[in-house]
Amino acid sequence: MLSGDNMELPKQFNEQNAKNIFIYHYVEELIASFSKYMDENLDKTGISKVEFPFLVRIRFSEKTTQKELVELFKVSEGYTAKLLRKFEDNGYITRKEDPSNRRVKIVELTSKGIEKTDELSEIISNWESQISSNTTQKEISQLKEVLFKLLI
Repeated sequence: MLSGDNMELPKQFNEQNAKNIFIYHYVEELIASFSKYMDENLDKTGISKVEFPFLVRIRFSEKTTQKELVELFKVSEGYTAKLLRKFEDNGYITRKEDPSNRRVKIVELTSKGIEKTDELSEIISNWESQISSNTTQKEISQLKEVLFKLLI
């Protein structure tokens, strides 16, 4: 689907129809493309497709807690605890008590976790470069601005 070529799109995706397609459909196609790309590229990292978003989110959050991860990913506390335990066992994170509230666990990356998320970030960047190869930097900046507006 993506190895250097353009994405294979359903017939409804054409320049004449581009403005009539739901944003949802664009997002759906991008997610499918990213998912396939990750299937092809995550094996060498030792991180699964379900683990990857957790580790990357921890990396790019200033300070995150176990509870915030549960709420963000809408998964159980038990699942999150099990996943974080695996990250701890692999040396990617540490969990420590918040000094202001001992029941809260702050999750931080270790230097090994930073290295691992650098590897994951490179995979993400490569995918983004491939799918945006026919766009300018200005268009990418504009797209990010519009996406940000949609999210807020």
